[in-house]
Formats: sequence, structure tokens, C-alpha cells
Amino acid sequence: MAHANARLTVHGRRLIIERARAGWKQAHIAAAMGISRTCVKRWIARYRAEGEAGLRDRSSRPHASPSRTSTELEDAVLELRHKERIGREEIAARLGVAPRTVSRILVRNGIPPLRALDPITGEVIRASKTTAVRYGLIAFERVAV
Repeated sequence: MAHANARLTVHGRRLIIERARAGWKQAHIAAAMGISRTCVKRWIARYRAEGEAGLRDRSSRPHASPSRTSTELEDAVLELRHKERIGREEIAARLGVAPRTVSRILVRNGIPPLRALDPITGEVIRASKTTAVRYGLIAFERVAV
């Protein structure tokens, strides 16, 4: 799905192709639609290469993440946290990684922050801060004084 500020949706891209088939010049299509000539050229080329499927929205997710943390390091972070119940800075210092990396690993695996755990048992003692109803309706009676 196109984002809210996108100039072109699938329908707009089809309109580019229809106008190009009708003999419009790319510069005229761009001016009429308020987009760049490069954009028009890109959609026409994609349509020629892939057909109708080339006009659909694509995911912006990368095909690969070569710099993602290894599973061995991730397991080591989770093991340290589980056994010793230490914070991200301590784990990061012991394993030689950035504290932010440790935070991402913990969040990705659903591990709650230390402040939400009982210091002795390690059990979750605090509910999350999100509630179903943030502001409840409270009826106040006006009392005559």
C-alpha cells in the first residue's frame, strides 16, 4: 500500500501507462501528473519489464540483512540475562557489543526490562503501562456547600 503522501497509487501508475500508449511524451505526462520525468520513465520501464505486476506496490524490506547479529551472540545475550539478571550495559561490556544491540535482542525476544521484574525471583511484577482505557469516565456530583 502506498504511503499517505505518495503521488502515485496503482491507479496513477496505470494512468501513466495509458497516456504513454496514447502517444503522450514522458515530459507531458510528468507535467500533467505533477511528478518528475524520471519517475514516469521508471514506471514505464517497469511496466515493459514486468507487465501489470510491475505497477503494484513492493515491500521496502531488504532481501537480506548481512549485518544482523549472529544467533550465537543472540543466544549468549539471552543466556546471560536469564542466568544473572543483569542490565544491557553489563551484558554489552561482557560480550563486547554495543548496549543498543543488546536492547534490540532483548526486545526482539520479548524479554521485559529489569525494572519490571522482581529483584529476587525474576518474575514480572509490573503490568505494562498500556491500558485499554486511558481516561475513564468519572461521574462527579456537584455538592452544594
